[in-house]
Amino acid sequence: MKYLVLLAILAVVVLLFFGRGRGKPPADPQAPPPPKAPPQAQAEVEATEILACAHCGVHLPRSEAVFDLAGRPYCGPEHRASGPR
Repeated sequence: MKYLVLLAILAVVVLLFFGRGRGKPPADPQAPPPPKAPPQAQAEVEATEILACAHCGVHLPRSEAVFDLAGRPYCGPEHRASGPR
């Protein structure tokens, strides 16, 4: 039984050792390097202001908020009509 376990461990080690290079083709030294990723636009990097609804307290981006005449943010027209709590 102990020889069977040792044989299984040996088989796993051999498969791990010799099986590493099979997934990738050999590298071509004359091939051009892969293109670099373009830098992100400044608009994507800027943070968005998060506001809380004056009625229910749900947090949402400023671009999705609905404002009343006093400038309070709401998550939708229903809560704007209901007013602040």
